[in-house]
Amino acid sequence: MPAPKDLDPSASLAALYGTKLRKLRVRAGLTQRQLGDKVPIAHSRIAQYELGNETPPQDVNTTLDALLGADGDLVDLWGHIRRTPIPDWARAFMAYEAKSAKMLKYTSQTVPGLLQTEPYARALLRISRPRDIDSRIDELVVARLDRQNILDGAAPPLLWCILDEAVIRRPVGGVTVMIGQLDHLLGRALTPHVILQVLPFGKGEHPVMGGSLTLLSLETGRDVAYTESSHSGELVETPEQVAEYALAYDLLQAQALPPDESLTVIRSALEEYRACASREST
Repeated sequence: MPAPKDLDPSASLAALYGTKLRKLRVRAGLTQRQLGDKVPIAHSRIAQYELGNETPPQDVNTTLDALLGADGDLVDLWGHIRRTPIPDWARAFMAYEAKSAKMLKYTSQTVPGLLQTEPYARALLRISRPRDIDSRIDELVVARLDRQNILDGAAPPLLWCILDEAVIRRPVGGVTVMIGQLDHLLGRALTPHVILQVLPFGKGEHPVMGGSLTLLSLETGRDVAYTESSHSGELVETPEQVAEYALAYDLLQAQALPPDESLTVIRSALEEYRACASREST
């Protein structure tokens, strides 16, 4: 059995939590599977918590604290993690994002955060974080919208986004929210530093079907990649791996509709939402 991965507890709150949880579990003489059975949750979740890749829900964390005799330490640490608006796994990426000269993004299900309206962002955060209170959602919305200042500076980066067709067809937040969101997308596309492409359903399989992808070209000339799902992300800095993701993005651009045709598709979807709203109001 391979030795457990060493974590630097100073790297992030999630890493500190994972280190603490592992120490408490080992002290209790339990394997990950045995601890998972006692909660009960899958032992793979315990592994992810200990690796700092995930933070447990509040009820699971409270149970872990009691089972391991943590005397409230896990509860206190969990509270600090939850009060941080931006998760640890996204912080390094956002630091690079703020220094980038060019951003290439593919999103499979949602509008990129830099292009989201407030109602759209709120709807996404509310459905993905059902346990959070309204004030917590408010903090997350503000943090997300603040990132958009990157596009409004004197020398904004080039933002090239490929949107899977699901992004414009899935009515996040309802018809009215989507009308505002698509109208906002079209407005942003009028600026010279924002380019949009739509990847139609009919194009079939493609090399980034597992989630979303961002490639950042930094002002220093260095490139990094970032892959993301709804609750986690991974920053990739190894040149060879970044090159693989860059090739995947090139293939996506070749499959996607040209920018002018893409805007026509977005306008068509917007009119469909407006017609739907009109029917609902009669």
